[in-house]
Amino acid sequence: MLKPHEKHHETTIVKRSGGKHAHDDHGGAWKVAFADFCLALMCLFLVLWLMAARNTESLQQILQESDGNKTDQGKGVMPEAVGGPRGSLIERFPMPRTGNSDVQGKEIESTQQNAQQAPSKVAYETRDDLAMLAKALQQMSHDAGLKSNLESVITPYGLRVMLHDTDKQGMFVRGSAIPTGKFQSLLRKMGPLFARMKNQMLIVGHTDSLQYENTSHAAFSNWNLSSNRAMSARAQLLAGSMPSDSVLQVVGMADRAPLDTKHATAGINRRIELLILTSSQANAVAGMFGMPGNTEAIAPGVETELPDAGELKQLRDKMLPAGG
Repeated sequence: MLKPHEKHHETTIVKRSGGKHAHDDHGGAWKVAFADFCLALMCLFLVLWLMAARNTESLQQILQESDGNKTDQGKGVMPEAVGGPRGSLIERFPMPRTGNSDVQGKEIESTQQNAQQAPSKVAYETRDDLAMLAKALQQMSHDAGLKSNLESVITPYGLRVMLHDTDKQGMFVRGSAIPTGKFQSLLRKMGPLFARMKNQMLIVGHTDSLQYENTSHAAFSNWNLSSNRAMSARAQLLAGSMPSDSVLQVVGMADRAPLDTKHATAGINRRIELLILTSSQANAVAGMFGMPGNTEAIAPGVETELPDAGELKQLRDKMLPAGG
């Protein structure tokens, strides 16, 4: 029984709801968002790196100079921007390599001293000379495992060497100017042989009749492909120590001169031709594009080049009747 002073006094329980506290701002939600941002950033850099590293071998060949060296090696000029692969945001510059001028001077001096000791060059002018050269090239192709890929024909203007595809072995990666391993090795082995000859050559690239999907005039076509393959073959020959002045002309003919006319897509139509010219034929080709040599005026403003005296005498002897 409650005492009088305890009447109407019951225990009161006060419940307080949890309000916002200062430490609630340090929750874990922002950490998850920051981790997602870092992961996305890392993926972005990884994608950029993969795009920049794509087609490394083809980019290295683009940077090759005519003498087989990288562009602007120690020449004291600013490198030219070549550009990365399609879609790459990274500009690619050929890195110049600065050489020691003293070492370079010694190399030049050594070359001049050994010039007299170097073997004399050979001129392949007659049919027998060209047949000997063709035999040496055939042996090289046999040793390289490309016996079926090389054919040679002796013509009035020199030796025509055809390096073509077969069903089992191609000279280049399909649709590109990157040579296969065997073909690259063969061309580099041919370099020293061509370095010892006086003759000049034409390098001609050919493709089959398969066309690219984009046929607009400015799009990449078989003309580009044949020209690029001819230049790629030249680069490999130069890398094999052939001097640059051995090449008189580099030409791309696309699919305009097939060997197998009945099957325009045949592998034999995809080829590189090396036309090793005689000296007279090389002079004639050079005269077509350069300054004429010994000329004679036949009319006002009209000149003609005089023929070779020896060839002219042979022609006259053939035309004269027996007994003069």
